[in-house]
Amino acid sequence: MIRGKLTNIAFQTFFVSREISNCPQIVEFIGFCKKLDELKLLKDSEVSISMAYGRRMLINAMYTNFVNIKQDDIIEIVDYDPIKNVMLAIGKKEPCTETPVHWIVQKARNDVNAAVLFNNKKIFEKLYKNLPTTENEAPSGTIDLAKEVLKKLREGKNILIKNKGALFVGVNLKEIKDFVLKIGIDGLNES
Repeated sequence: MIRGKLTNIAFQTFFVSREISNCPQIVEFIGFCKKLDELKLLKDSEVSISMAYGRRMLINAMYTNFVNIKQDDIIEIVDYDPIKNVMLAIGKKEPCTETPVHWIVQKARNDVNAAVLFNNKKIFEKLYKNLPTTENEAPSGTIDLAKEVLKKLREGKNILIKNKGALFVGVNLKEIKDFVLKIGIDGLNES
């Protein structure tokens, strides 16, 4: 499902290249998205997925249809300056709104090379009593949200973002997939 609620991008993107990224990790990225789809976690969720690639980061484009995700739906972020709020990217599409949060979290934590953020109230409600929750609300994709997230990530790799959803981080996407399977949040969107 293509979601389009978050249209107010707070950062500026300059494209180093408008070519599709040829990062070899894109195959793993797409496979992970297909697994989330099998678990029925993509329906009714605004999702952002990222993984480190050396000093760079792969992240989904804005309005990605994860059910039919393709190589051109993945953007390679070359660099991001949070002070100027400017991003350098490779790809054909705009990066998703939460890109600054993913970048800041991955650069601040040596044990984080992958992140999945679900903006999904059902996931939030199911995990509310089991995971630490950020204290304050902050707009999507902002440095303020990244600060809230980093504070709460001191308590563990998986947190809830107040009135928004859940953020799972790990050394790789497999660690996140294993956690999702362990806590059993699959099938939340079935009728």
